[in-house]
Amino acid sequence: MNLPDVASRDEWLVARKALLAEEKEFTRQRDALNSRRRQLPMVLVDKPYVFTGPDGELGLGELFDGRPQLVVYHFMFQPEWEGGCRNCTGFVDDIGSLDNLHRLNTTFALVSRAPYEKLAAYKAEHGWTFPWYSSYGSDFNYDYHVTLDDSVVPFEYNYRTKAEWDLLPNNAHVQSEQPFDLHGLSCFLKVGDDVHHTYSTYGRGPDAMTFTVTAVDLTVLGRQH
Repeated sequence: MNLPDVASRDEWLVARKALLAEEKEFTRQRDALNSRRRQLPMVLVDKPYVFTGPDGELGLGELFDGRPQLVVYHFMFQPEWEGGCRNCTGFVDDIGSLDNLHRLNTTFALVSRAPYEKLAAYKAEHGWTFPWYSSYGSDFNYDYHVTLDDSVVPFEYNYRTKAEWDLLPNNAHVQSEQPFDLHGLSCFLKVGDDVHHTYSTYGRGPDAMTFTVTAVDLTVLGRQH
C-alpha cells in the first residue's frame, strides 16, 4: 500500500495550504462550468414516450409529478435480468431524503427497461421509496443512449460512436453483445405542457452525486480500486 510520507504538523500545514489554493481554483472552475451547463440550449421532446408505474401507464410529462424540473437516473436493469445492476444499486442506496430537492422544484426518478413488476419487487427488496418507472416497449432508453442496439438507434454512448470507442484502450464496458444497457442521468424541464431535454451525462458523470464516492475521495485510501 502506497501511503503518504509522514511529516511534522508545520510541514503538513504548508502542503495543505498549497492544496487549498488548488481546491479553491477548482471550485471557481466548477462554478463556471455549472453556469455554462445551465446555458446549454434545450431540445423539445416531441416523441410520446409511454412508461409504466404503480398506477399504470403515463407519459414523460407525468413523471415530473407537478414540478418543473425532472432528473432521471437511467438504472441498468435489462428485461431478462432478475435483479438490477450492482453499481446502480449502490448509487441509489446512497440517495437520502428528496425533500430538499422537491423544495427546489425538482423531481427525481429512476427509469429502467425491465418490466415494472421486476422493478417494483427489487425496489421493495431494497426498501427504496423513490419513484421508479419502466420504459419497457418504449424508445426512451434507446433515444437517450443507455440501451445500445444498432438495429434501433445508431450506437452512441457518452457522445462517442462505436468506431470512436474502438480506438480507446478502456472500452470493455461497450463491447457486450447487443442489445445491452448502460447507466446515465438525464435532466428535463417542463414549460407549460412542453417537455425539454436539457442535459445528459454518462460514465463517471453521475459520480459527483454519490455521497460515498465524494467522501472517500477525501481520504488517503480513496476508492480502493
